[in-house]
Amino acid sequence: IILLQGQHGVDTTKIVSLNETSFWLWNRFIDEEFTTESVANSLIEEFNIGRELAEKDATKWVEMMTQNRLTEQ
Repeated sequence: IILLQGQHGVDTTKIVSLNETSFWLWNRFIDEEFTTESVANSLIEEFNIGRELAEKDATKWVEMMTQNRLTEQ
């Protein structure tokens, strides 16, 4: 679970819950820039999944991160 910082402390109206794979990606890319392609490549390497599924999942993850302002475009 990620609690986003508001102006006056933690904003408990904005809680992001990550599943196991999302949490793994969060930790994998926490200190570096990433693209949808680099996320997909990491999913392929770690979970041995096909390119099409990896790209679909990577796109969803990057969109979720952007929509929740956990990353910048």
